[in-house]
Amino acid sequence: MTRIDDYPETAKSAVTVRGLVKHYGRTKALDGVDLDVREGTVMGVLGPNGAGKTTLVRILSTLIAPDAGQAVVAGYDVVRQPRQLRRVIGLTGQYASVDEKLPGWENLYMIGRLLDLPRKAARARADEMLERFSLTEAARRPAGTYSGGMRRRLDLAASMIGRPAVLFLDEPTTGLDPRTRNEVWDEVQRMVGDGVTVLLTTQYMEEAEQLASELTVVDRGKVIAGGRIEELKAKVGGRTLRIRPADPLRLRPLAAFLDGLGITGLATTTVDPERDSVLVPVLSDEQLTAVIGAVTAHGITLAAVTTELPSLDEVFLSLTGHRASAPQDAVPADAREEVAV
Repeated sequence: MTRIDDYPETAKSAVTVRGLVKHYGRTKALDGVDLDVREGTVMGVLGPNGAGKTTLVRILSTLIAPDAGQAVVAGYDVVRQPRQLRRVIGLTGQYASVDEKLPGWENLYMIGRLLDLPRKAARARADEMLERFSLTEAARRPAGTYSGGMRRRLDLAASMIGRPAVLFLDEPTTGLDPRTRNEVWDEVQRMVGDGVTVLLTTQYMEEAEQLASELTVVDRGKVIAGGRIEELKAKVGGRTLRIRPADPLRLRPLAAFLDGLGITGLATTTVDPERDSVLVPVLSDEQLTAVIGAVTAHGITLAAVTTELPSLDEVFLSLTGHRASAPQDAVPADAREEVAV
């Protein structure tokens, strides 16, 4: 088996994974996963339910041990150096993990002390994080009285108390309303601006587009694709030509005309009445040129013509055969009790 030590050293890699394997009985949650996350970036990990995303995060954050393979995070081996690693990482899971009986401030202060911050430093850090996440007014209220969005922000604040070099976000905006989700996105972007490296699992395509520098797509425990978003879209292939006639009344006649062109391989056109345009899937530059030439020759005056790559949701469907579904990795209950030592 190839070891991490056998690869050229890359100073800019915050997370390096080689051949990671994890079984739960007969279920192979991870089946030889390789992954690299560059420092100061957001790596989005996408995949359908049960793909192994949460299992990957739990291994990298030292909550469970792998059955095979190697992983190094922030310079520490996740199996051989878990105690050192825990001091330089943060983790926000799918559900808020703060103590609901304690006020928000006490939650953060307690975590600071558990991370061996001096009392004065832990108090100052708790105050700083409450202000940063707009929770100062609720600081003395029990966390159980917080709204879902407030709890999620408190959970993110807790993960940042120790100033982590690497932050793991496992479905961080599950169940949040759009406004609160945008607030969380803003905070994640601010963290990255401060130099934090983020590994994000999500099934929200918009979230991946907003936050991730690169994507890794996993399915059935294997990495099936990876790269920058535009690179993945290009791999899927195909573009959509959006044509908007100058006269909106020509919209449907234009669609009918394009359907009757008979250009080899041209798929059926669709009408987008909200944007007064016709969408034409094209597979090549030759088809694109032929469509535009035919429309112009037909005497239809155009207001706008644009080309669009496949959406990230279409990329996901093409790669996995599934649409993005409700967030939740299928991990056996007994796996939650297995802790790396």
